[in-house]
Amino acid sequence: MTGPQPYDRAPQPPRTRSFSRWTGRLILAVVLVSLLVGGMAGGLAGAGGTYLVMSLRESRAASMPAPSTPEALPSLPVPQPSAMREGLYTSAEVVQQVGPAVVTVVNRMEAQPNPFGLPEEVPQARGSGLIVDPNGYIVTNYHVVENAAELTVIFPDGERKPAEVIGHDYPFSDLAVIKVEGEGYAHATLGDSDEILVGEPVIAIGSALGDFRNTVTTGVISGLGRTLQASADIVIEGMIQTDAAINHGNSGGPLVNLRGEVIGINTAIIRGGTFTGDVAEGLGFSIPSNTVRYVTGELIAKGKVTRPYLGVRTTTVTRSLAAYYSLPVDHGVYVNRVLPDTPAAQAGIREDDIIVRIGDDVIDEEHPLINVLSHYETGQTVAVEVSRAGENVELQLTLGERP
Repeated sequence: MTGPQPYDRAPQPPRTRSFSRWTGRLILAVVLVSLLVGGMAGGLAGAGGTYLVMSLRESRAASMPAPSTPEALPSLPVPQPSAMREGLYTSAEVVQQVGPAVVTVVNRMEAQPNPFGLPEEVPQARGSGLIVDPNGYIVTNYHVVENAAELTVIFPDGERKPAEVIGHDYPFSDLAVIKVEGEGYAHATLGDSDEILVGEPVIAIGSALGDFRNTVTTGVISGLGRTLQASADIVIEGMIQTDAAINHGNSGGPLVNLRGEVIGINTAIIRGGTFTGDVAEGLGFSIPSNTVRYVTGELIAKGKVTRPYLGVRTTTVTRSLAAYYSLPVDHGVYVNRVLPDTPAAQAGIREDDIIVRIGDDVIDEEHPLINVLSHYETGQTVAVEVSRAGENVELQLTLGERP
């Protein structure tokens, strides 16, 4: 009795009696032999196929005309080995070398009256500092020690000592020098900030949040010659930009290269844009070590920084600014105003002049005017080159002392 077929299978045709048992066995044997032979010949067939394709390509190439040789494209410059790559240390070795000279600075400011009759509040600020002289001289940021009623320095081993302010350079560089009693302190070496390169690895050391002493972060030099607005009429020029994390409390701590040299003093961070509201990370700024060397030397020797003085109000000329306003030069400082009875006025500098050189020093984004002037002494007569109406004019100017 024949039952119904499953729904997923078509009815099968009945077997024909013409296929005998021995015929089926013969066919199976032939199939097995074919498979065996095919497996043995597979490698040869593959090689033969490759050879055939190569032969076809060669014959086709031989029949086609040779392509014309294109003109050589200019190659990118290949960096050559330099002295900067010699004598480098690991990050850990650099920290061991510089770390003992990094301190925490605690600023106990004057008490502030409380409008609600409660006990007076004693505000406190914490930052970092760097010992630059074995006799206890420490460089830090002015904003760390501003309005100090009492200063305390905490060393890496936890020892505390009182400190006093020797002098400061605010608002021109936001640097200050303080001192602790004693001698023989571990101190750091200041490097040459003119030799640093964008992309160079660096290490930042400081008291993150004022509590985590000698916190170490790493990064690279992200930019050079940056400008920061310190106040309504003061701009700090020539800053180093880095993406090494600089947290609150790192102000006054060192930025170090892999040769164990301090190339900057960490000063500021930017978290977001003023107008756009964008949030940024890795925007830290340091004062170059060459500026630090000059300022600390002046403060230690005289308690103040004697800065040469021109008597002009200027705007830094950048390439983009020069292109936008079609200026005749792409560097220097544009003279907005010449103050009366000043060295600039006496030398014949005019408004709309662009000062491009003082002495042998060219003024540009990497060598701003404030740094160039630090190479000279007050009372010194120097040649000043200005671009005036598209022509270069050289004037003689006797530098004054900044009031």
